[in-house]
Amino acid sequence: MLRQAWWSTPLRADAALAASILGVVYLLMLIAPPGWGVGSGWYAAFLAAVGLIPVVFRRIYLWPMGVLCAIMTLGSAAEETSWASLGYAVLVLAYTFAAYESWGRAVVGSLLLWVPALISLIIADQRGYLDAHGGEQVITVAAGLMINGVSAVVIFLIGRTVRARREVAQALKDRAAAAEAGQQAHAEQAVAEERRRIARELHDVVAHHVSVISVMATGARRVLKHDYDAAEQALSTIEQTSRTTLRELRRLLFLLRIEAETESELTPQPGMDGIRTLVDQVREAGLPAHLRISGEPYPLDPGVSLTAYRIVQEALTNALKHAGGQATAEVRMGFSAAEFTIEIFDTGNGPATTSTPGHGLLGMRERVAVYGGTLRTGPRPGGGFRVYAKIPVESTPAEVEAVA
Repeated sequence: MLRQAWWSTPLRADAALAASILGVVYLLMLIAPPGWGVGSGWYAAFLAAVGLIPVVFRRIYLWPMGVLCAIMTLGSAAEETSWASLGYAVLVLAYTFAAYESWGRAVVGSLLLWVPALISLIIADQRGYLDAHGGEQVITVAAGLMINGVSAVVIFLIGRTVRARREVAQALKDRAAAAEAGQQAHAEQAVAEERRRIARELHDVVAHHVSVISVMATGARRVLKHDYDAAEQALSTIEQTSRTTLRELRRLLFLLRIEAETESELTPQPGMDGIRTLVDQVREAGLPAHLRISGEPYPLDPGVSLTAYRIVQEALTNALKHAGGQATAEVRMGFSAAEFTIEIFDTGNGPATTSTPGHGLLGMRERVAVYGGTLRTGPRPGGGFRVYAKIPVESTPAEVEAVA
């Protein structure tokens, strides 16, 4: 449960804690008078450092370090002054068990540490290690057992309190995150509802304008032969209403862009086979368009085919709207071993220059970028507009057969 990365932040913090404790132990070795049981010399200094190994790895291998600490505690009964750091290690590991484990496991871990400490104290008393110089006993076994028992209870309660506060803080954090997520979802739902309301209103406005256009067109057709002025007035009204309707339709489509894209995912997506049909449709709509293919065509990935279709669709639609009556358009597709290229250009006047590109050009650029390609758009020298896309091809069918 406490296992973490080898050189994680808890490991560095525990290593710093062990180094601090070791510094205190070494200071006591230097200044403590004889008989205080802290030892001296290089051997005692070495074992003091070894005794703090469980502190360093306590949050990575807690139970193995608890067993190691218990074994070293029992082994310290054979030494008089060589394990001065073990008491600190027992305290730190006892706190760790209480703060990081469940209630039952924390009790077992505490017993794993404190029982060997009490046994070591009894063994040390029997060997006479509790006597100072001159035979005067510094600490009795009963006093030692009481101190260890009180320490065990206090450390256990501190650890459990810290664990409880940590759990409360985590619960509050989770609750705040859930509340924030709920608030975000509520805000998104409110935005969606508002968009749908506006869309319904715009739908009514557009329907009204279309009805006006229909009525005025019928009236203009009826009076065209015998009342030219009335027909011209009706056509002028149709022109103004059509522009207003177009603006409202753009707003409506902008609001419903997400919903429209979601619904389109449920329908079969066009591909390379639909490009020729698309060119024919544009030609029938009044813009002379031609399709030229260079290289040997090979099957493309479905996503690349769809991207090519959408680029041609958007470019020809723009050419149909902006190129003018005398313009022509051409679609060129190139197949090579390394890349697939597609170029659409017209010979018309081109769209008016705007400071920001429309959704169509942005959509084309993002589609091409998904497949690692590049897209260049802009006016042509001498008039017209050009869209050029280049998409790398990982492998062609011929290369696959050659490898096989």
